[in-house]
Amino acid sequence: MRDCYPASSRENPVLVPACPPRGLAVQTTIAALIMLTACGGASKALPIDTRAAQVPAVRIAVIVMENEEYGSVIGSPSAPFINSLARRYGLATGMYAVSHPSLPNYLALTGGSTFGISSDCTDCTVAATSLVDQLEHADVSWRAYMEDLPGRCFTGAGAGEYAKKHDPFAYYARIVSDPRRCANVVPLTRLGTDERAGRLPRFSWITPNLCHDMHDCPVSTGDHFLSGLVPPLLRALGPGGLLFLTWDEGATDAGCCRLASGGHVVTIVAGPGARLRTRLARPTDHYSVLQTIEDRFGLRRLRGAACACTPSLAPLLASR
Repeated sequence: MRDCYPASSRENPVLVPACPPRGLAVQTTIAALIMLTACGGASKALPIDTRAAQVPAVRIAVIVMENEEYGSVIGSPSAPFINSLARRYGLATGMYAVSHPSLPNYLALTGGSTFGISSDCTDCTVAATSLVDQLEHADVSWRAYMEDLPGRCFTGAGAGEYAKKHDPFAYYARIVSDPRRCANVVPLTRLGTDERAGRLPRFSWITPNLCHDMHDCPVSTGDHFLSGLVPPLLRALGPGGLLFLTWDEGATDAGCCRLASGGHVVTIVAGPGARLRTRLARPTDHYSVLQTIEDRFGLRRLRGAACACTPSLAPLLASR
């Protein structure tokens, strides 16, 4: 069986092999390694492994939009703001989502694996470690801003325009079982307050509602929403700050990099820490986003982000 993990990662039985399985033996191994509650078994979570290097003092934000192929956004007259960002900052022209439907991609972006989930299940829980464990272990502040989230520590399938399947933090047992942690998952209305007060955390995740993320509404609606959301966010990120604007999945099964087959999607790297007017043509995927975030914070790469088959988005970052 191929092994895409460093030695330190192989010691942790919670990790799912990042490269595609070959044969029944590998499939059996994967089944033994996946840790899911309500989606198939449970096991205790293990401590996260992070690098000893000092974490650079930067702010990073991620915004995830929905269900549009690259060609439906880049070059589209319905997305003038998004295209202006793509021209001004860094654009990954060969970016691919990991899977279908939505949820596996959100988990890949935050945990480096789909954890065997291939649906938008709302009654499943992932018992494995995630980016949040890494951030807290390294004393990096974080907050997830969910548009139309109905209340603190909400774990229902949805409410109004909020959908749990687009909120990966609602799936990790180590978050939802900890009131202190799940209190960091807040309504999007909190973002403006944090920006104005200068309290934006070091890592911010933003999920728009089902209309503003283009899931249920046209590209033009999402573009207009981003035109109001992004400019103050870029200012609040401060020196060296980075914004990763990406889409969860496309409309095809196009893929790359051995691990991705969720369609060709847009990913823009913007902000003071991004390289201006740069395009990256080499194939990349959602694990590349996680890997680049971890590298910027000085964290060890998780699962698929650690695979040698996962290219970095570092060429889209300005020199430090």
